[in-house]
Amino acid sequence: MKICSFLPSATEILFALGLGDSVCGVTFECDHPDEARSKPVVVYSKLPHGLPEKEIDRQVNDYSSQGTSLYRLDADKLRDIQPDLIVTQDLCHVCAASPNDLGAVLSSFVHPPKVLSLTPHNVEEVWSDIQSVGDACDRSNQARQLISGIKRRITELKPNLLSPPRVLCLEWLDPPFVGGHWVPEMVAMAGGIDVLGKAGLPGVPVTWSAIAASDPDVILAMPCGYHREEVEHELAIVPFPAEWYSLRAVRNGQVFAMDASGHFSRPGPRILDGILEMAELFARLGKGRTRKAAARVASVATAGRIQNRR
Repeated sequence: MKICSFLPSATEILFALGLGDSVCGVTFECDHPDEARSKPVVVYSKLPHGLPEKEIDRQVNDYSSQGTSLYRLDADKLRDIQPDLIVTQDLCHVCAASPNDLGAVLSSFVHPPKVLSLTPHNVEEVWSDIQSVGDACDRSNQARQLISGIKRRITELKPNLLSPPRVLCLEWLDPPFVGGHWVPEMVAMAGGIDVLGKAGLPGVPVTWSAIAASDPDVILAMPCGYHREEVEHELAIVPFPAEWYSLRAVRNGQVFAMDASGHFSRPGPRILDGILEMAELFARLGKGRTRKAAARVASVATAGRIQNRR
């Protein structure tokens, strides 16, 4: 079976199900696992590499307003491959190529491939999509085992934080967007409270005044499509406004660069890694807050004893 993947999360699902040898075409962003990098690229971005976030946002809006796709398909390469299955998505036309991008190309195929479109809006639908890929590729049992193992790891977490951290998840920094869909659920599974994101709904732009009013304990920077080292770079160069520096989380050094591409923006098996990373982070921060609270209690008690002696 020859399979072409039009989105990185599908590529990761296919490899996780042992279908790496069947993958014959991927996107320019498919970088996990390492073997995916050696596959022929059939989907490219029309956006130049290395643009600032603000310029990326502007160009994305321009393409959207014109009803033009952000992606270019290599039609000749697709015809050479003659895939049996193409896995794409219809969730976000900014994130990856969609079925609409395929129409003109597939019309030239003598035997058009089957097209499987993934459209998860929440964590459970991410697992359902893994099963759908498995069912389409004769890997139903492997998919069930993979999903079962992921769910077991999440169940074993059992976060028990006395004071769950209030978390702001930024899926874009300039201008600011908050993460939606499965991200708020991931935060909850890890033991936190997402202050602005809405589970099952898309990420949305927010004002800096709304961010300031949310007063998060922790800020997780996870701009879509960026790996951790790239996020760290963005945090250093984005021209944040005064409201950013007034945030308690910023003043307390509780801003963390996350591997957005690996653990958050790709709805595949590795969102488990994002949940586990957040759980560890929240637990560590919780211990720090507990020690500070204990120190304050001890300080007050000591002050009371001194006052009584007087």
